[in-house]
Amino acid sequence: MRIILCIAAMYFFTSVYPQAQHLTSGGKLKPEQAIMDVRHYTIALDVDISHQSISGYATIDVNMLQPARVLMFDLLDSFNIKSITVNGTKESFNYENNLITINPTNELPAGKASVTVTYNGKPHVALNPPWGDGFTWTKDSSGNPWVSITAEGTGSKIYFPCKDHPSDEPNEGAELIITVPKGLVVAGPGLLKKVTNQKNKITYDWKTNYTINNYSILFNIGKYKVVSRTYTTINNNKVPLQFYVLEEDADKAEHHLDVFEQTIHIQEKYFGEYPWVKEKIAIAETPHLGMEHQTMNAYGNKFRYEKINGKDYDWLMHHEFGHEWWGNKVTAKDWADYWIHEGICTFGDALAQRELGGEDAYNQFFQNYSLYFENKQPIVQGKDIDEETAYIGDIYSKGAFFMHTLRYVIGDSIFFPALKQFVNDPSFTYDNLVTTDDVEQFFSKQSHIDLKPLFNLCLRTTDKLEIHINRVPEKEQNQNNKSERSYKITLANLDMVLPLQIITSNGTQRMMVDKKGIIVRSATLPVVDNDIDYLTKIVME
Repeated sequence: MRIILCIAAMYFFTSVYPQAQHLTSGGKLKPEQAIMDVRHYTIALDVDISHQSISGYATIDVNMLQPARVLMFDLLDSFNIKSITVNGTKESFNYENNLITINPTNELPAGKASVTVTYNGKPHVALNPPWGDGFTWTKDSSGNPWVSITAEGTGSKIYFPCKDHPSDEPNEGAELIITVPKGLVVAGPGLLKKVTNQKNKITYDWKTNYTINNYSILFNIGKYKVVSRTYTTINNNKVPLQFYVLEEDADKAEHHLDVFEQTIHIQEKYFGEYPWVKEKIAIAETPHLGMEHQTMNAYGNKFRYEKINGKDYDWLMHHEFGHEWWGNKVTAKDWADYWIHEGICTFGDALAQRELGGEDAYNQFFQNYSLYFENKQPIVQGKDIDEETAYIGDIYSKGAFFMHTLRYVIGDSIFFPALKQFVNDPSFTYDNLVTTDDVEQFFSKQSHIDLKPLFNLCLRTTDKLEIHINRVPEKEQNQNNKSERSYKITLANLDMVLPLQIITSNGTQRMMVDKKGIIVRSATLPVVDNDIDYLTKIVME
């Protein structure tokens, strides 16, 4: 029931609040930004909670691939820009339509450049976070300030100037220097370099040296207690494991870390070592439900566990943590391929069911999921798609179900090693972003099967796998057993050979079927794909 409710809730929110503020990221990359490779972001901000405003600066270090007379950065136009410097020289700029356009006095040569934007203002307030992006200014039940940021759909232009496109991540990481009222704690990505106390304020300096997507470059503020332990990875590396938990919930933290460790073990079993071993594994309690933020996931499920074979399991924490591999380590270069993040990560949720509840629980997961496909548009809709267009419920459910289908087609002995190999291949991880074609070509190579027709059917169309079952005319029947009849089973709309589970009066068999079809004999009508390994349309003739 929990699985069904989660799927239903997901479809409700993605349809009612697709991006409540009608802001989005990605799409066609601007030519002026295409020649700019972002290397690092530094964001230094004073957060004025009482006025719900921020002030400070952002420095963007870039590598210009060719000379440029124009620089462009994205920033929602709710701010006041005081000044902009390029390589230390103050330059003129235009700021409108959520875009900063800088016209340097002299042509900027190819090579390294540094742009600093000094600004202040009130960032957008989130409507229904995490589906609607922006700042959430609230209080915990004890009356302490509690601030969170959500930015996946809109991008981090929600609060700092950036190149807002999934194809470019800062290869040298990011630094967040955030000042808040004394008594509060800032949770951020990477490692905490230092904490500086002033008279009435405190500054937290967070830094990651890893490549990071821009919607993970954010922070949360609260009356946090940091509960820590050490986690030993599957490769025997020691990593800090931390929970930035509200002080009022601190008594729940140790058990929650036990549940979290269970999730980490499962993710590492199927996907390999935690990707950010040089920094930390952490979650921060947030007023919204949850979100994947590299090395500091947002957690807002309020310690609501389900029992699987007597063990507590937090489905939301498991899902968001899975994005450390699918979304953060393996990142799509175009929102058109968003299913790689959400679909494969959701497949990881099914693997948790398998690990804790067995194969029956795994199969039940997908039988439930198969009831909730909208299937109104393909989950890969083309190229140069913006996030709002790409973000449909089926990237989760149908994307995960496709991985379930792929597992059945190529078999466990190939599928599971290939899945782990893909997410640990330097060609597809960290600095190297991926597409759907990369996934298809990799699994085709590993399985020695041309999987492109299957990828196209399942991901790029709304067609179901059409299977025809035809009764062979009597004159063509084999007369040796008159109680049995012959049936021809054919793939009608896919030009490749696929395994099908076929149940006849003689039992259950896995048979290879293509457009030419196969003949089976049975005293009863054959049943095809009873375990729901495919999204099918069965035609009886």
